Amino acid sequence: MPKAMPAIFFGHGNPMNALQKNQWTAGWAAIGRDIPRPRAVLCISAHWYLPATMVTSMTAPRTIHDFGGFPRELYQVQYPAPGDPKLARRVQELLAPIPIAADTSWGFDHGTWSVLVHVYPDADIPIVQLSIDENQPAAFHFEIGRRLAPLRDEQILIVGSGNLVHNLHTYSWGTYTPEPFDWAARFETNAKKLMSEGEFDRLVEYQSLGRDALLSIPTPDHYLPLLYILATKRDGEEITFPVLGVDGGSISMLTVRVG
Repeated sequence: MPKAMPAIFFGHGNPMNALQKNQWTAGWAAIGRDIPRPRAVLCISAHWYLPATMVTSMTAPRTIHDFGGFPRELYQVQYPAPGDPKLARRVQELLAPIPIAADTSWGFDHGTWSVLVHVYPDADIPIVQLSIDENQPAAFHFEIGRRLAPLRDEQILIVGSGNLVHNLHTYSWGTYTPEPFDWAARFETNAKKLMSEGEFDRLVEYQSLGRDALLSIPTPDHYLPLLYILATKRDGEEITFPVLGVDGGSISMLTVRVG
């Protein structure tokens, strides 16, 4: 029986990473070369955050440019990977009886394509996106990830895309890269320790982790995809951090690999 696919959380950061070659995009590309080729990808992106749980079920998803104020060349990026209606139905099956609507209008937002354009530049692996229900608590999202874990044995790569630390109010938009804010560095260090020690309950209850956590996660949208990935971990599996760094002082670019 083939070895289970890993599950990976990518800190995607600025959409311009889609066009750039830097330490983070090089790390994403290396992951694509190093892991087994998946049959398909299931992505949970911070940018499909709405009051419902939905799964894309079309055969040819569109590339969504869900941002404003960036250079024209970024809006010209297309990521024409196919969809996978069969995988979408499998997701609905695994999550039953939770109602999961089959969506035919969304597509790939930049949380998905700005990373995968480096991981799988040929756009030849089918992709399905799963939305994040903004009305549900963190424990709900962790449970969804736990139920999706069997997909790893079906050669499906489960991807979460967000940022462990994501505070745009304090982000440096200048031309230099400042040192991480002390609270951002402390929270990332603490979170990595909790992940390595398997203290997932504390990460689910992140609002109890103090001021550093509240500054690092002012809104949950970019944090919750991490919980989906942690929930897929099995006994004896290692958690590693193949990509590191903080952008603009307050955006963690940490990648977290399970398995």
